[in-house]
Order: sequence, then structure tokens, then C-alpha cells
Amino acid sequence: MLTSREIRQKFLDHFAQRGHTIVPSAPMVVKDDPTLMFTNAGMNQFKDLFLGNREAKHKRIADTQKCLRVSGKHNDLEEVGIDTYHHTMFEMLGNWSFGDYFKAEAIQWAWELLVDEYRIDTNDLYVTYFGGDAKDGLEPDEETRQLWLKYLPSERILPFSKKDNFWEMGDTGPCGPCTEIHVDVRTAGEKAAKAGKGLVNNDHPQVIEIWNNVFMQFERKADGSLHTLPAQHVDTGMGFERLCMVLQGKRSNYDTDVFQPLIQALAKQCGKPYGAEEKADIAMRVIADHLRAISFAIADGQLPSNTGAGYVIRRILRRAVRYGYSFLGFNEPFMHDLVPVLVGQMGEQFPELRKQQDIVKNVMLEEEKAFLRTLEQGTKRIEQALVESKGVLPGDKAFELFDTYGFPIDLTQLMAREQGREVDMSGFESELKKQKDRSRAATAVTTGDWVELGKGETAFIGYDELSTTAHILRYRKVSGKGGDQFQIVLDRTPFYPEGGGQVGDQGWLIHGDDQVEVIDTKRENQLIVHFTKDLPKNVESALTAQVDTSRRALTARNHTATHLLHHVLRKHLGTHVEQKGSLVAPDRLRFDISHFAKVTPEELATIEREVNAMIADDIVFEDKRNVPIAEAKNMGAMALFGEKYGDNVRVVKFGPSVELCGGTHVPRTGTIGPFRIVSESALAAGIRRIEAITSVEAERMINEKLEKLDALNALLKNPSDIVQAVEKLMEQHASMGKELEKFAKEKVKGLAASLPANAKANGKGAKFLVERLDLDAQSLKDLGYQLREQQPDLAFIAGSVIDGKPLLAVSLGKAFMDGTGLKAGDLIKQLGPLIKGGGGGQPDFATAGGKEPGGMAEALKKAAELLG
Repeated sequence: MLTSREIRQKFLDHFAQRGHTIVPSAPMVVKDDPTLMFTNAGMNQFKDLFLGNREAKHKRIADTQKCLRVSGKHNDLEEVGIDTYHHTMFEMLGNWSFGDYFKAEAIQWAWELLVDEYRIDTNDLYVTYFGGDAKDGLEPDEETRQLWLKYLPSERILPFSKKDNFWEMGDTGPCGPCTEIHVDVRTAGEKAAKAGKGLVNNDHPQVIEIWNNVFMQFERKADGSLHTLPAQHVDTGMGFERLCMVLQGKRSNYDTDVFQPLIQALAKQCGKPYGAEEKADIAMRVIADHLRAISFAIADGQLPSNTGAGYVIRRILRRAVRYGYSFLGFNEPFMHDLVPVLVGQMGEQFPELRKQQDIVKNVMLEEEKAFLRTLEQGTKRIEQALVESKGVLPGDKAFELFDTYGFPIDLTQLMAREQGREVDMSGFESELKKQKDRSRAATAVTTGDWVELGKGETAFIGYDELSTTAHILRYRKVSGKGGDQFQIVLDRTPFYPEGGGQVGDQGWLIHGDDQVEVIDTKRENQLIVHFTKDLPKNVESALTAQVDTSRRALTARNHTATHLLHHVLRKHLGTHVEQKGSLVAPDRLRFDISHFAKVTPEELATIEREVNAMIADDIVFEDKRNVPIAEAKNMGAMALFGEKYGDNVRVVKFGPSVELCGGTHVPRTGTIGPFRIVSESALAAGIRRIEAITSVEAERMINEKLEKLDALNALLKNPSDIVQAVEKLMEQHASMGKELEKFAKEKVKGLAASLPANAKANGKGAKFLVERLDLDAQSLKDLGYQLREQQPDLAFIAGSVIDGKPLLAVSLGKAFMDGTGLKAGDLIKQLGPLIKGGGGGQPDFATAGGKEPGGMAEALKKAAELLG
């Protein structure tokens, strides 16, 4: 039986022998395509080739691509672990032809691999082809059917509709008919009882699609029409995990050697054998799948967060932890311990996973700890909500737990059922839909077709020039909530597109008196796109593309400073320090690094001094372009994780600092000016964030501090040693504070002795006291405690207004509570609204703060009525 490693290698070898260049997987986290957060198909990294944005360097390519499908059109999340073949993260084996071979070769080579190399029984194979679409005016793909008849009888060659056999990149873009290869892995008895033909494309877990061959023939326009592409392409994708299931004779992807090492390690951790109990089995499959997705995402540079791609990763991780918590008995972090098992399996094919193993483990551990705390807190909130609901838990309350506190809805349902309650799921779904509708409305964008004015690619000249004559190659209109914008592509441009942490350039497109502001520049795949509010009046004339030179200069200073900072950090903290993210803007720089301890103030001071020393040395910029990647690494250039590099790269060198970088830099470090670190903080486990400023911003900060120092000197009558003078003031302040605290305690003690004389009887053998006092919150708490100890049959309610803010306190002695059944928390809930506030506390003591001091008299009057 072939191992998964052997299966993967056979695929790559098969296509290498047929003239394909084998390329590495692109990062799973997408950085230069605004339409995607994650790579969700093998073709994503070649999207610009299909769109015709650049020429293909290799006409034939094959690879194995790590993919993630968890949102949008391609969303397999809820099926994961329940069935046998859906996954979040998966490998897509693929081969591509860019204007080279087409249907005949693609079908022949697919057959040769599956039958001759992998030895799949031909009697188990079915293929599908496009059966035509009247709306699009497309005939059935008879060519594909005829090609398959060379290998299979007609009853195994099945036509299907556009839904199953016409592949589209999106609402617009390249598309075409496809042919899918399905395999029937049922038992002989099952096959005899029912032919596989009727189970194809029917979601049967053992009659599954393993390979899709897409024949890119058309381009879908914004109006829905189809136009024939000038060149025909092949885009194929074969699910690696499904292929392993077939070749290893299993009935589930999770029973293959791709997943079993993880599942068995997990079973050992929780003490439950896999295969013994359905819910535990589902949990183990979910965790094994999700662990892969989370690990690869973090290794590619995507840390869990509360927004965007980071939120998706956090959601996957929390889903896995929740399954472990609910069905495997894990109350402590457990997933991080499985990372070495995954690295042992996949670290050879994907070396970034091995390299980032420690970061992955530590980030995962901290996320697990945080979510387990959330589960604990959420459990208490649910218990409280169930008590308050007295029946069905309202949908809006369940949604609040889900949306605000991150508590999974299915766990809410489970806990409700354990108490014999139900959750109003229709109400929950209604709230969820409202949220999605709000989000969709906020991000809704209508993108028009490109208007083509010329052919060719954009020449980027921004390293050497900040102004040039250019022509518009294409433009399109984009309409969204913020109004209309235009996206413009030029034949040559000095505008740097956002990338590598550096913000995009701004500037102008000028033609005579017509001046159009460029508000941003971004890269969409390989296109450099200029964003404008308006379109030049004459789109066909030559225009001047002019970068905002002042803004570019400030950005370049910060980018070069980032390189110097990186070098000095590695020098002083250790070579384990690697860049994990950055932002380079005109007014600031932000640098995220791998480091497992807080950078001390002393270390930061040393680092700042040394960066400034490198700036003062006025080191000359050495810009080495089109350097072979191997040569660049031999020069000591640092490659950044999560980035995909070509065969030739740009090396940026400032003395001892040597990095691969595509950004803009200063000609000499002396032009940067002063460098100041403004903050250092934790971003995630093992990840520190340093924020700094240079040049104009650093000078402004220094001047502001000097002005404050001068003002302080003046206030203190220009002492000879201002630090000593401030220390003396602080000592005096602390001494006065202690005196005030002593006075407050004496005041409370006196009130505790005198106030009970004002108490009134309530007719139930108990006493109550309602007073307005001039006390702060702590003094009210101390007074309440003393009265409860001295007068157990006394109820005491006090109001106070400090600095315009009203405060109420309720203190009940034990005997009073036993005799009346009243609780402080219940009383404060009735009184708090009268001062436009709220609060809570214990049965014997509760407080409420408010916004309306004018309501204090009414609140105290109400208090007397409640106690009397």
C-alpha cells in the first residue's frame, strides 16, 4: 500500500516527466488579492495568468497547494468531521497548461496516472462532462465525451448541468466546462445491489469526485455574457486526502495515514479509543482537521484575531477546542501538544511548518487558554440567562452570548437541553441574519468590467523615478457604500503598490489642467491598480503620473528604519528574532517579531541608540535587483515567512543589514533623521510588537516633550534637579493620601457608631436606615460592612454624589435578610434606574453608579418605601 508521501511524490513525478515545472505551494494566506483571504483552490496563485495580466514563465506547471475553505461560496466548515471527506485545510494536487496542451492531453495523462501508476480499477471509475446550457447558449461538450470514449464505456461517461460541470472563478473572469473523475469505493456487495452511476454527484460518501479538469475557454463579463478567451488553458485539481483514501483502501479520509497519526495521538491524550463512540469520533476528526488549518495559517503569518482572516482562524481554533471540551473531556489546553505530530507528518513537504513550529505551538496554547476562560465565563452567563428566561432562552440572548462573548450556539443548545430548556433558534437565526445583512451592506461592492485601451503589462519604475509619462491600459468603475471609485492600470508607473507592509503611494494623474488625485495604489495579483475618485477626462491621451514625493520620502525613511531595527534586534536579542508582520506608513512604523519575552526598557534603549548610530553613520543604500534567489540567500539576505519569492529577487543592503525586499528606501541612512521607539507590547504568544517613529514625527515628539519639560520647570520654579523635585512632590502627595485615608476611616467609624440611632422600625421586627452621605465608594463599602457586623437586624441604604456622579449602596444585616427575605442585589436593581444607572453585588451588599444626580432624592425616597 502506498503511503501518503509516496502518493504525493508519484503525482509530481508523473507530470515532471511530461514537461511540467514543479513549483512550491503558495502561502495559504493571500496577501495580494482583495477578493480572497485564503487560497481556496490550486489555481489561485496562477489567477493573473488566466486573466492575462502577465505572461506565463512556464507553459506547464504542477504542484501540491495547501488550501483553506471556510467561508463564502467555498465553505465546508459545518460538514467537517461529520462526513468522511470534507475538510477545512486540504492539499490540492494540480497540473496546469497556459496556452499549451488542452483537453486530449489532460484527459490522457489523468487516465495514465490513475490507472497505470496508481492502479485504480477501471470498473470503479466514472467521469462527467458538461451537458450544455441553453441560457448561456452553450452546447454539450461533445469533444470531451468523445475523448473519454477511448478509455471508458458510454454508460460511465455522464453529462451534468452547469452547476456541476461548468467552473467559474467568480461572478466575472475566466471560466469553462470541466470534466470530473469519480471513483466508487463501496464494497462489492453494495456495488452489486446498486450501480454507482446513479450515485455520482449525489453526495454519497463512497462514490466521490477525486479530480476535476477545467478547460478555460471563456471569460464571463459583468453583464453575464461569455467571450471566448484568446488562449485556452487547463486547470486541474485533485483532492489529495480523497486520493489517499481510495489508494489506501479506506472508506474515510480520516482512516488514512494523513490523519490517523493525529487522531491516535489525540485518542491517547483523552483516553478514549477512536471508533468506540460516535460523538467522540466526530470530535477527534474535527480536531485533527482543524489543527492542520490553524497550524498552516499561523506558519504562513496569520495570527488569530478579532477581524478578517485572523477571526476565521480564531473561529476554527475555538470550534476545535469546543469539541474537545464538550466530547473528549478536555478542560485544559491540549491542541498545541499535537503540533509536533503534524510537523513530523508534513514538515518535509512544507518546510515552513517545521521552521515555525515553536511559534505555532505557543500561539495555539495562548488561544486555547483564552477560549477555555471564555467557555467558563460563558457557562456562568448561560446559567444565569436560563434562570432569568424561565422557559425558552430568547434568541437575542443566545445571539448576544455568541456574538459578544464568542460562545458557540450549539454549546448553548446543549447546556439548555441539559436543564430541560430549549433555545429560540428562529430568533437566533433572525439576529444572525441581521448581522450578516449589515455586514454585507457595509462591504457591498459592484465592480464593472475592465475597459481595455491597450495591451501589455505595467512597467514599475518607482525605484528610480517619481514622475513619468504614461498611458492608461485599462480602467473600471467600482461602486460601494463610500461612493464610486475608478481603478486604473497604466503602461508604466512610479506608484508603489501596497505590499510587504508598506502602504501604497498617493499622488496625481495629470493631463494639462485636468488633475486626478490617486488616493491609493494596490496590487491585485500582478496588476498595479491606481485608485481614484474621478476618471481623467481624456482616457486615451498621454498623462503624467506623479507620486506625492513628500509622502513617499517619509515612507521610505520608515521602511529603511525598519530594516535597521530588524538587524539590531537580531544582534541584541538573538537570531531567533524574525519578522512576523509590519506596517510602514509616512507617519509611523510597526514591526512584529518572534521573541518569547518582553523586551526590557534597558534593551529598548540600547536598540534605539544603535539604530540611531547606524543612521548617523550615513550608510549608503546598495540596491541589487534581479539576483538569483540562491545567490541572495548566500549573501545573507533574510527571506520573510509567508512570502512567495520568484527565481530572481531584489536584495536591499544597508551595511550589515541585508534583506529581500520590494519596498522603497532612502539613498543614505543619514536622511532618516531621529528614530524613537514609542511602544513595545505583546501581540500573541511569542510575538512582540514594536512601534516607532522617525524624521518629522520623531522631531515633533521630541519638541513636545521638551515643551512639557519647560512648562514643568516653570511650575516648579526652575529647580536645579527637576527629577528630584518631582520625587519630593510625589512623596508629599503619598503622605497626604495616607492622612486622608486615615481621616476617612475615622469618619466611617464615627458614622457607624452614630447612625444606628436614626434607624426606624419596619413593623417586622427589623430596622432600616436611609441616609444621604458625603462618602466615596470605598467608604460606603466600609461603612456597610461595619453596620452589618454591629447591627445584624439593620438594613442600610445610602446615597452619595461625588464629583457630580451619583452612587447608591445597599447593606443588609443577616438577621434582616432572614426575617424579610430581601436581598441587596434585588433592591439595587429597583433603585439604580432612578439615577440612570445600574449595578449589582452580593445578597448582603450591592452598589449602583449612575449618570443623573438629580434623581438621588427620589431614589432614597423609594428606598425608604421598599424597606418600610
